[in-house]
Amino acid sequence: MPLVPGQRWFSSAEPELGLGTVLRIAGRSVQIVFTASGTVRQYSLEAAPLVRAVFRAGDRVRIDGRELTIEAVEERDGLVWYRAGSETFMEGQLDAEQPVSKADQRLISGRIDRNDQFERRVRALELRARARRHPGWGILGARIDLIPHQLRVIETAAARRTPRLLLADEVGLGKTIEACAIAAQQIASGRARRVLVLTPESLVNQWFVELLRRFNLPFAIYDEERCEALEMNEPSRNPFEDEQFVLASVDWLTEHDKRMKQVVQAGWDLLLVDEAHHLIWTPEFESPGYTLVAALAKRVPGLLLLTATPEQLGRGGHFARLRLLDPARYTDLAAFLAESERFVALSALAERLEAGETTAADLETLRGLFAAERPWLDATLAAIDAGDTAAREALLDALVDRHGTGRVMVRNRRAAVGGFPRRIAHIDLLPASDDPELLGRLRAEFAFEVGDLDEEPTHDYTRDPRLDWLLSTLESLGSEKVLVLCRSRAKVQALEEALRLRWGHPVARFHEDMNLLQRDRNAAFFADPEGARVLIASEVGAEGRNFQFAQHLVLWDLPLHPDMLEQRIGRLDRIGQPGDVHLHAAAVAGSAQEVLLRWYHEGLDAFRSVVPDGRELLRRHVDELVALAEADAAGREPAVEALLAATRQAHAELSEQIARGRDRLLERASQRADADELAAALAGDDADLASREAMLELLEAFGIQNEPLADERFLLDPEYLTVDGFEELKAGPREATFDRRLALSRDDLLYLRADHPMVLGAQDLLLGSETGNACLLIDETLPPRTALLEAVYVLECIADAALNIARFLPPMPLRAVVDTRLQRRHGFEPDADSRARAGDRQFDLSPMRKVLNSLVPPMLGACETAVRRDAAAIIAEAAEAADRRLSAEIARLEALAAVNPAVGEAEIAALKAEREAILAALPGARPRLDAVRLVTSPDFLLLRR
Repeated sequence: MPLVPGQRWFSSAEPELGLGTVLRIAGRSVQIVFTASGTVRQYSLEAAPLVRAVFRAGDRVRIDGRELTIEAVEERDGLVWYRAGSETFMEGQLDAEQPVSKADQRLISGRIDRNDQFERRVRALELRARARRHPGWGILGARIDLIPHQLRVIETAAARRTPRLLLADEVGLGKTIEACAIAAQQIASGRARRVLVLTPESLVNQWFVELLRRFNLPFAIYDEERCEALEMNEPSRNPFEDEQFVLASVDWLTEHDKRMKQVVQAGWDLLLVDEAHHLIWTPEFESPGYTLVAALAKRVPGLLLLTATPEQLGRGGHFARLRLLDPARYTDLAAFLAESERFVALSALAERLEAGETTAADLETLRGLFAAERPWLDATLAAIDAGDTAAREALLDALVDRHGTGRVMVRNRRAAVGGFPRRIAHIDLLPASDDPELLGRLRAEFAFEVGDLDEEPTHDYTRDPRLDWLLSTLESLGSEKVLVLCRSRAKVQALEEALRLRWGHPVARFHEDMNLLQRDRNAAFFADPEGARVLIASEVGAEGRNFQFAQHLVLWDLPLHPDMLEQRIGRLDRIGQPGDVHLHAAAVAGSAQEVLLRWYHEGLDAFRSVVPDGRELLRRHVDELVALAEADAAGREPAVEALLAATRQAHAELSEQIARGRDRLLERASQRADADELAAALAGDDADLASREAMLELLEAFGIQNEPLADERFLLDPEYLTVDGFEELKAGPREATFDRRLALSRDDLLYLRADHPMVLGAQDLLLGSETGNACLLIDETLPPRTALLEAVYVLECIADAALNIARFLPPMPLRAVVDTRLQRRHGFEPDADSRARAGDRQFDLSPMRKVLNSLVPPMLGACETAVRRDAAAIIAEAAEAADRRLSAEIARLEALAAVNPAVGEAEIAALKAEREAILAALPGARPRLDAVRLVTSPDFLLLRR
């Protein structure tokens, strides 16, 4: 049916949004406004989950709150006109909330389904309600470990209506995971419909894989070629409006003024910016990247900035990033620097307080800070002197509440988080071979890698002494899994060829020219205990992958940038790594690579510890480092030793500067948030066997069979698939799992949870259809001449999606059973044996239409009356819970605002407005009939014919 502006449609995926109106059709998409919930959705015309809202003669509809019965229907120019009595009205006049179920009409007309289809439908409703209320909604199916500090960050952001945070965890603590999880929850809750991710060019692929493989978020990568292709079809259209989730390079955007203007004007709900320390700002200058993000930050409600180096190496840069997050709070650099000095002093005081070493000066500082709370402070200090650790914690928490940047910044440290493996370095210097051209080839290889050579040289490793070293290393490791990392696809292929000729064991490869499915299969081959012992991966190809089941990393070459080296090591050195991480690296004596290897090992100690100042050290020494590496080996040793000594000294000075600049109050604030609720809820979902069965049963409804395999795996086979729309199975059967551990190590497996796109798609297909919404069950335990009507309603609250009202009242099924005397049968459940025997038995009720027409409507009316009473109690309970929770949040913010200038009145006012909007919307929730089942005694059909 062609779409026309003004038509009314329902979303089968989100029926709680109410009736929608077509706003416009542009290219391959349609825009629908759902006025009751204040929501605008943009759908692809090819796969829109929309059902045309056309009512028939005899249907009841609502107009201006009145219920009318339609007598005639007429179509004019694609729009539908209705007549009810003396009134004629166009479909656009219909209320957004309509009684749309046809379940009762199907039953009365005798068009019924099997009993198993009815029960499957009810279980799908229950599965959806449980999942939608879950505090982990949006990340139930995320491939993430339940790591406390990451869950704390996610919960902190979830508590903000529009999160604006600087995620500044140290390297390796999972800032990308935190940011992706926050985005996933914002999208799932309806608070963010359009999301933009900006990264450096080198990280675009990593983010794409992370978002898709870990969080099932299909972002579109934008570049100049894509924009030009879109503009060829629609020159006047902003290409960034073509997709809801966009991933782009900051470097590319800042090279094109036109693209910068377009991306700013496109309108976004959430912006994520990685490597935010590259955004340069001073009172006299700002980089193009900073200008772009600043323009976006003014327009976009939600903002996440990611950096591993917040303020340690420059408070001016730190102020620039905070200024993006909260321009009203951070307006003056000089004032910020003065305030920062106070926070540094407070941080040192907090450290002494924790250690029980406070001085007289510290006590005076505390008395000044808590002048208005002097009795409480004196009592607390006395308790601390008496050895009361709880009092010390209370005082530290009070200091945290007065901390300025704790509201906009999260900072976790590896030392505080713990759980990281030990790094063991195996560094070898190899003697040069008799090949006179070897050092020249290695110098050319190095020149290409540092950008001094435009074209990558040809690689032949069959005569390279590093291959002998690699073979010796592999033989010494026996059956251990080994990840070999190098820079490019050409190196991967050359290494694979050399190992195939010299080694003979199976080898998996992984590079950027392979598609995602090929990468998944090769990663699975490597993860399989019986599979490849070695995986050779390029730098780009391995981005976003987790290989922590292996403990040995061979660095065939070394990147010039310390951050890139840390990223490589991070493929194995992760929280949850069960063993020590062994790092193997070698260089030929006299080669360019020898200088770089020694700089990392002897200058930075980068193979044994994280180097937070690596970027600054490279900036200071890169020219000398590259020049020495490319110089003739003869006579360069004194200069190399001098470089290493200077690097070690600078590293020590910077490390001391970073330690002095540590903000312990901020770190404590980051660790203080309580993630127990989210962690427990996610762990509970992991153990929910009933939901697993419901999901498999849901997929079976569409012909997707499941076959158990070993190790918590099962095979999903689409051989009997009855509909299109399951993208995950278009290439054939897929293995899947419900096990979190297995999903983390096997990217090729589907990780099924209630918010997985395939499960959500199956729910939409089932609940958007009539299947199972009317049936008959013969209960052999009922007395003769007995008929009961079981009605299942869905209690829905139509409200602005940004309110995320489902956390208090999700669309939940309510059930009522009444008999022919219109008495409610509380607690009635049909006989289990009768249900089992019903199987796929089908009945023909068409001869009983007159009987059903007189019997069903009054019984259904009694069911509706009963369900409305149930609904009123549930709504009241939800309103009380919402009021209690939001009022507590408001009280907490008001208390913080009294002592912390970072808490603004606007934030408190927004939370109060949200509370009022939710409390106003909840009473409007109404039960919508979804399904009916007539349960009768065996003689009912015979008696009523």
